[in-house]
Amino acid sequence: MPLLRQGFVGQVHIRQDYGGHGRDFRRRSVERGHGGQDGVASRGFTLLAVVVALAIFALSAVVLGSAYVNVLNAYETVARGNQSDEDVRFARAQLLAEPDHDKAEKGGDFVSPDGRQVRWHATIATTTTADLFTVTFVCELPDPAGSGRQTVTEIFTVLRPTWADPTENTKLKQDAQDRIAKLQGKDKSQ
Repeated sequence: MPLLRQGFVGQVHIRQDYGGHGRDFRRRSVERGHGGQDGVASRGFTLLAVVVALAIFALSAVVLGSAYVNVLNAYETVARGNQSDEDVRFARAQLLAEPDHDKAEKGGDFVSPDGRQVRWHATIATTTTADLFTVTFVCELPDPAGSGRQTVTEIFTVLRPTWADPTENTKLKQDAQDRIAKLQGKDKSQ
């Protein structure tokens, strides 16, 4: 039964047993099938393989670096947007906390926690429902990018009895009662 084992590069040692009468060791030179010169196998990378590997590494480093910079820029943009949103929310809260109609329309200003000057004002219009107003809220704040001012305009409806004119409010309530009576089929004269 022949036993094979690999020896030196390019050599194969064959060990054979001839019926227990001693051993015969023979060396045969075998050419490798995977490159090299004169039957000697290649053990390193070629220059081309190293250059290609470095190019792939450099390209992936550039892509990952630019992705990281984009993530940092996105975080900064979101942080600036959040600060502007907080300033607008605070200005809106000042408007809604103001019980006087004229002061609410005049507006106000304040300095935000990061030192920016914020101004706001509102246009308040009555609706056909008593104590209900349509508010056009305008908030002016410095642009987070530092180029000029940013204006935020919001239109919403708010129920504020303190803003109502008593005479107009009484008339609106009476008109609402008349419409309800008409829908119910009741005549006011009955």
